[in-house]
Amino acid sequence: MDKLMQRWGLVSNTQVVIVFIVFAITGSSSAYVTKPILNILGIVREDYHPILYWVLRIVLILPVYKVLLLFFGTIFGQRIFFWNFVKKMLTRMGLGFLYRLY
Repeated sequence: MDKLMQRWGLVSNTQVVIVFIVFAITGSSSAYVTKPILNILGIVREDYHPILYWVLRIVLILPVYKVLLLFFGTIFGQRIFFWNFVKKMLTRMGLGFLYRLY
């Protein structure tokens, strides 16, 4: 636990627990939210090949996850940690220019 705290720059076990809770809520929520978004876009499971449908859903989960991570991180008082985390994720994906636009 100490290595994780040091790596992420966290100062207390409570902060670690909050970060884990935010990750759990965000993962579940992003998977849950993408289905209605696909339905709004007219992408219904019955109309597409299963592999194509799941690829589209996973592609949509990626940006939704980042937005929800910032949302829930802010609610739980860890906005700076999660903003830095999202910036690092975007940079590693080659999309670092996106956060520089904002």
